[in-house]
Amino acid sequence: MGFENYRDIDVLKGKTLVEVERSHYDSNDALFFKTADGEFYIMTHNQDCCENVYIDDICGDFADLLNEEILTAEELNNDYPVDEECIEDTYTWTFYHLATFHGDVTIRWFGTSNGYYSESAEFYKISEEDYNVHVNRNSL
Repeated sequence: MGFENYRDIDVLKGKTLVEVERSHYDSNDALFFKTADGEFYIMTHNQDCCENVYIDDICGDFADLLNEEILTAEELNNDYPVDEECIEDTYTWTFYHLATFHGDVTIRWFGTSNGYYSESAEFYKISEEDYNVHVNRNSL
């Protein structure tokens, strides 16, 4: 996966998800998405030096998103207080909100770093082959 495959999460708006799997990619937290029109996506963060980014919480049930048109697909960043002894120099909460008429899911990522590195997840379009390899091998 490279920069040329990067997408904003709002690319899912108007699409229908048929599968969402929580897994790992290269030892990092990952969510894999499959759409009804045969597109495949991954939400993950490629860890680098001096940073730690992971899925902190998922509120809602992905089953509520399946086989329904995605009405909302958005990313929100915010700084909330945390125990400062547990973090590096900077931190970021990143929320990814997906909603259908039937329900919604909020994925909360937490990232810390020395201030130089990214602290949020990325969303990439991937091939069906990459999807099948990683979902079938690493599903949680």
